Amino acid sequence: MKNIAVFCGSSAGKNKIYLENAKKLGEELASSGRTLVYGGAQVGCMGALANSALNNGGNVIGIIPKKLQDVEIAHQNLTELYVVETMHERKAKMADLANGFIALPGGAGTLEEWFEVFTWAQLGYHQKPCGLLNVNGFFEPLISMLDYTIEEGFMNAMYKDLIIIDSDPNSLLDKMEYYSPPLKAKWE
Repeated sequence: MKNIAVFCGSSAGKNKIYLENAKKLGEELASSGRTLVYGGAQVGCMGALANSALNNGGNVIGIIPKKLQDVEIAHQNLTELYVVETMHERKAKMADLANGFIALPGGAGTLEEWFEVFTWAQLGYHQKPCGLLNVNGFFEPLISMLDYTIEEGFMNAMYKDLIIIDSDPNSLLDKMEYYSPPLKAKWE
């Protein structure tokens, strides 16, 4: 698995553990020869992730919409930086370049981006692994919500098996490397 798209916040969060794990993931990506594909900003967890990958000899591809280029302060020292028109183009470009997807703790944008690729996996648009780096138990409420959607009949339990969850960046990457889609697409 060569290119990993990572969705994460342009904010740092309140607990330093989020930045520390963003840096650790960047280091792991670089040391394993994988390329980071991300949102292109130099601030918050996004910046920490990219800088760590770069500082450890890794390749980093950023994709940022023009409208956010100045707001999120586009990173100018990446291996490649794509400036696109819309968020839709950003997500499509990230998905095209990626062999797998990881969400780090973040806000609504992070969750929306990750849920889109997770939904695509359910529908059979791709068979790429979708991981959650569960730093500090951040995704526990989300996992509980997914369990509740299953209990209430809005999601089949087998789709939860599409999600790879781990609290350690190295372990998560290892699990993603050996991922095999466990099921057919939802409508097949």
